[in-house]
Amino acid sequence: MRKINKILKEDDLGDMGIGAMILFIAIVLVAAIAASVLIQTANRLEIQAMATGEETTREVSTGLAVIDIEGLNESGLIVKMTISIRARAGSSDIDLNQTIIELTDGMTKTLLTYDPLEYDNITDHDGDVFENASWAMNEEHFGILVIQDADGSLSPTNPVINRGDIVMLCINTSLCFSDNGGLMQRDKIQGLIIPEQGAPATFSFRVPSSLTEAIYDLY
Repeated sequence: MRKINKILKEDDLGDMGIGAMILFIAIVLVAAIAASVLIQTANRLEIQAMATGEETTREVSTGLAVIDIEGLNESGLIVKMTISIRARAGSSDIDLNQTIIELTDGMTKTLLTYDPLEYDNITDHDGDVFENASWAMNEEHFGILVIQDADGSLSPTNPVINRGDIVMLCINTSLCFSDNGGLMQRDKIQGLIIPEQGAPATFSFRVPSSLTEAIYDLY
C-alpha cells in the first residue's frame, strides 16, 4: 500500500511540473507578444511625434510680415493700394500663388487670390509703382510687384517668397469696394494675408479724414 501511494504521489508531482512548464511558456509567449506590440507602438508614436514637431515648427516659424501699405488718391477715394510684405525671420519658402488676401471695411468683405497675368518687376518701370502694368486685376485677384529678389525665386507662374525678398501685393480697391468706387475717407480697413502654411499677416488702418495728396502712407 505504501508503495502504491508513493507512485501516485510521484505521478502527481510530474503532472504538476509539466503544467507549470506549460504555464510558464505561455506567460513568456504572451509577454513577448505584448513587448513586440509595445515596441511597434512606441516606434509609430516616435515617428508621428517627430513629424508633428517638424510640422509645428514650420507652422510657428513660417509666415508673412507687412512692411508698408500705400494708397493712390483719385478724387477723394483710394482707388489703388499696395501692401509691401516679406517673409518672417526663419520662415520657410512661401508660395504666393496659394496665398489669400482678406479685406473688409465692416460692410464689404473681399477675398483675393493671385493672378499670374498681373506680375511685374519694379525695376522695369523706373520705380513708378501706380502706373505700371500690374493694375489690370479685377475684384477677385491681386497682382505682384517685385521689389527685391536676389535669388530669383519669384516668377509669374511660381512666385515663391523667401528670406530677403520683398514684394508689393497690388489691389484695385476701386473694384473691390465698387459700391463707393474705392476706399472713402475715415474708412477703417482690416485685413489678413493668409499663406498656404504658417501664420497670416494681419493689418488694420483708417483712411485719413482729408485726402488732398496723390499718395498716402496708410500703414
